[in-house]
Amino acid sequence: MIFRQLFDAESSTYTYVLGDEKTRAAVIIDPVIEHVERDVTLLAELGLKLTFALDTHVHADHVTALGTLRDRTGCQTVLSEKAGVGCADRYVQDQQRIEFGDYALIVRETPGHTSGCLTFVLSDASMAFTGDALLIRGSGRTDFQQGDARVLYQSVHEKLFSLPDTCLVYPGHDYKGRTCSSVGEEKAYNPRLGGNRDIEAFIDIMCKLQLAYPKHIDVALPANLQCGVPRDVTATPDVLSIAPWAPIEMSAGGVPEVPVAWVAAHPNAGRLIDVRETHELTGELGHIPSIEHVPLAQVQAQAAGWDRDDAFVVVCRSGRRSGKAAMTLKAMGFEKVVSMRGGMTAWNGWRYPTSNAAVS
Repeated sequence: MIFRQLFDAESSTYTYVLGDEKTRAAVIIDPVIEHVERDVTLLAELGLKLTFALDTHVHADHVTALGTLRDRTGCQTVLSEKAGVGCADRYVQDQQRIEFGDYALIVRETPGHTSGCLTFVLSDASMAFTGDALLIRGSGRTDFQQGDARVLYQSVHEKLFSLPDTCLVYPGHDYKGRTCSSVGEEKAYNPRLGGNRDIEAFIDIMCKLQLAYPKHIDVALPANLQCGVPRDVTATPDVLSIAPWAPIEMSAGGVPEVPVAWVAAHPNAGRLIDVRETHELTGELGHIPSIEHVPLAQVQAQAAGWDRDDAFVVVCRSGRRSGKAAMTLKAMGFEKVVSMRGGMTAWNGWRYPTSNAAVS
């Protein structure tokens, strides 16, 4: 197998290229937007055809290159189905296979750093690409993006420490120049998760870290909810002349969208319609306090009685359902309709106010 480990010094992020010598099919894991030219050039030099671009999770410290690589190479983008992102080509879950030539990566869901974290394990269990779940002598933080120390401990012990001791660990980051570890090493020497450290001790360690707010999160997280593609790359942003009431851009799929920050700054610009299911409004992401709740399946029926001159901002978890609802309303003759890009996942990422109270 062809294997390369690449590095971004700004975010201390590792990017991995794996390729099949015979078929020349390849995958790339956790690519960084600033290094697209480096990565595309390397693939060409090695004679590899990029089949899949994968992210281990929705990153907060750098902008992903998933969407740009898709545009440049025609590859498919891959994220967890629990990532809360509506931009990928393929959404995967535990034990699914990602095949490239005669090789395959097996998905292991390892939440805790974020709710949508994945580890990709080579099918012979010789290599594991652990993202931020398991670092060399450390772990990812658990204090934002639906992080949970108890869940992370269980993920590492059940999904990663169950691999052979000889399995090589390739993390998403390292801040001390280390490039590789092994499951056996981390079980023995990881000061947070290894040895005989129990779950309560790990939770106590994580609660006392007092880490700084990620310096690039305000740029990286909203961008990564769109697979990192700049708005002027996938489809020329087209501000609609018929609706000057909002800074509308058309998604690659033709959905009129507005950014989360604009919705937060203009709470009275239109009726906020949340199209998720009832239980989601009181779940982990909560809801915007001023929303009206209309489940997606009921939008067409209820909208029949709405004023066609009103403006509507439609919200869901990641933007997929709200995009469908927005297009339904447009087809019914509503002109002032937009989907909130990135949904409640993006809203929470920006730390805007939420409520978990029941909505009547």
